[in-house]
Parts: sequence; C-alpha cells; structure tokens
Amino acid sequence: MSINPLLLIACIALCMLVGFAGSVFTPEQGSEWYYSVLNKPSWNPPDWLFAPVWTALFVLMGIALSMVLKEGLDKPAVIAAVIVFGVQLALNFGWSAMFFGLQSPFWGYLEIALLWISIVLTMVLFAAAAKTAAYLLIPYLLWVSFAAYLTFTIWKLNS
Repeated sequence: MSINPLLLIACIALCMLVGFAGSVFTPEQGSEWYYSVLNKPSWNPPDWLFAPVWTALFVLMGIALSMVLKEGLDKPAVIAAVIVFGVQLALNFGWSAMFFGLQSPFWGYLEIALLWISIVLTMVLFAAAAKTAAYLLIPYLLWVSFAAYLTFTIWKLNS
C-alpha cells in the first residue's frame, strides 16, 4: 500500500508546525541572555545551522509518522506508536520553552533527557508498525543526542 500524498503532507505539516511553534522562544539575533550572558562551549554550532537541520529532521519525522499511520489506526501497535510520537513532539516543543523561554539550561537539560527517552521509545514502537519509519528517526535521535550534550555543557558552564 502506498502512502496517501495528503496524509504525507499533513504529517510533515504537523511536525513543521510544532517546530515553528517552538521557534517563537528562540532568541532573536543580539538577544542579551543568549548572546551576551550565557556561556557556551567553543564547539557550539553556528546559528545558521539550526534551521536547515531541524527542517530536515521535521520532514523525516513527518514521513515516518505517515508510514506508521498508513498501517491503520485499527491496530493497537499503531495507536501506541502515534501516542508516543505525540508525546515526543510535545517534548520537542517543550525544550525550546524551557531553555529559551524560561532561560534555563537546567530545565532544558531535564526536558531534553525526557525527549531523548521518548524518541527511543517512539523508534521501538514505530519499528513494530513500520520498520523503515523507525530508521527515519535515527538522524533525529543523533541530533538530539548532540543537543542534549550541548545543553548539559551549557548548563554546567553557567552553574
């Protein structure tokens, strides 16, 4: 069974919408807290890198979600996978709110640790429904692993 193009677009749009919603917390260029007060490691990626990376990751997440949904919401494995996907999507949004919105590397680190666990669980559940969908989340898990280490480092540098 092939993927319904409207379902694919809707799934990608959902993921992009969450990404856009989280970006409202991202500081603007020159923000005092992020650019002047906060100590960051020398290996902190440049600002221009985040938008294309997150865009690609949200597209992959949307494709993966559509592959799982294609298997049918009448299957308990699909329902469980979609619920956990929704949780990780909310946690993804939450990191921006905690780190940038609350200006708290500590809460950002706790949030991203929960996000990482939820991504792994999403991958396990996606694999049960549509194995390729789980593989599409590997870059997401790798990026969030890096982001978790970066968040931890920023927290420690500013403790």
